[in-house]
Amino acid sequence: MKLLGVFINFLPSIGFLLALVLLAHILRQRRSPSTTLSWLMAIVFVPYIGVPLYMIFGGRKISRVTEIKQLPLQSASSSVAPEAATREPQIFSGGFPPTRGNKAILLTNGTQAFHRILALIRSAEHSIHITTYILGKDATGLAILEALAEKAARGVNVYLLLDALGSIPIRRKHLHGFKNAGGKVAFFMPMVRLPFRGRANLRNHRKMVLSDRTRAIVGGMNLAGNYIGPGPEEDYWLDFSMQIEGPSVAHIYQVFQSDWQFAAGEKLPDISPEVRMPTTLPGYTMQFAASGPDVPEDTFREELLAAFFRAQHRIWIMTPYFVPDDLILESLCIAAKRGIDLRLVVPDRSNHRLADLVREAYLSQLQEAGGKIMLYKPKMMHAKVYLIDDRAAVTGSVNMDMRSLLLNYEAALCVYSRELIYQFDAWMRAQMIQCHPRKQRTGTALGILEGMGRLVAPLL
Repeated sequence: MKLLGVFINFLPSIGFLLALVLLAHILRQRRSPSTTLSWLMAIVFVPYIGVPLYMIFGGRKISRVTEIKQLPLQSASSSVAPEAATREPQIFSGGFPPTRGNKAILLTNGTQAFHRILALIRSAEHSIHITTYILGKDATGLAILEALAEKAARGVNVYLLLDALGSIPIRRKHLHGFKNAGGKVAFFMPMVRLPFRGRANLRNHRKMVLSDRTRAIVGGMNLAGNYIGPGPEEDYWLDFSMQIEGPSVAHIYQVFQSDWQFAAGEKLPDISPEVRMPTTLPGYTMQFAASGPDVPEDTFREELLAAFFRAQHRIWIMTPYFVPDDLILESLCIAAKRGIDLRLVVPDRSNHRLADLVREAYLSQLQEAGGKIMLYKPKMMHAKVYLIDDRAAVTGSVNMDMRSLLLNYEAALCVYSRELIYQFDAWMRAQMIQCHPRKQRTGTALGILEGMGRLVAPLL
């Protein structure tokens, strides 16, 4: 009892020393000023809440993780055939090199995507590799698991990588049949880890489905009932993905290969020369990009910033959540002020009410600069699509918020071919018709609330 009493008496001192250590750690990290200030205030003013929250959720670029799991971007050109390489202008200069000779199909609703995913699974002859943030335990998730189990039972190598937080509802009983059939499953960044090193905040938000390492689906759709399924189109959120075939699939596989080795501790085979041959030339030119703690820099954010500053006539963005860091917001405001056609499409009401409240200050600032804020009314919009002039279209898992841009493991496809860019353009225009403009809000009380929202935005 005496030892317990002594320990309790020392708790405030231990907490104070720990807070000092964490404050020093925060100041050494490369964070935006607003994020740094938010964490400093949380630790100084509410230490009993701020300290444990930072220990669990405060990590960003963890050097040990980055060293262990680092994408081989420098050697990426060797994973595609020489004739597929291109030196055309690109957005993601720090990512995988662009390739030509790709085929692509836009997947613009949940029913279409569901049947395409099942078709890829059922047509696989050698291997299936799937990464998803959310695997539902609903009819959609169970149908996909059943299809995967059938292929595994027939001798196809099936690998399923789930994020430990996003797919937390999944239990052993849901995976029992899949594993008994020979399928392999791994969970990325388990939530229960000691000691806490900030890893709980670094989620794998990538969504990739690969069949025989020659065809893939990449985008923002999770494998759950809100996103995809066999029902009518109106049953699902508005979302967007792409099915591709060609040399860029080799880069998608390299990312899965790295993610799987990190999560499961198993080295997967490299792509053989016959697999990495392009399917057809000429074809679409595109570039696969990955960002996150396994990439030394904030690739997507930095290249997107450069693209915003270089834009000459338009920047169109569709995103379910809009909570950007200060530099991204400023670049968009500057673009609007210099006459760029800047349109931001967000859902009228998203599935995260707190994110909707926090976004208001950012929307107001962008609107005051001359940007057009368009609220998608019919239903929840989960699509992540970016259009820069007529020279680049981007889709993937990256939301326009600090979590996607600075924390999560993310993936995106950038398209450079005009024909495919025009398909993006037509689809975005069709969605904008169903939007209504945001009304500018005024009032002292509202301004105070929006300012408070910006203070907590970096902690979301």
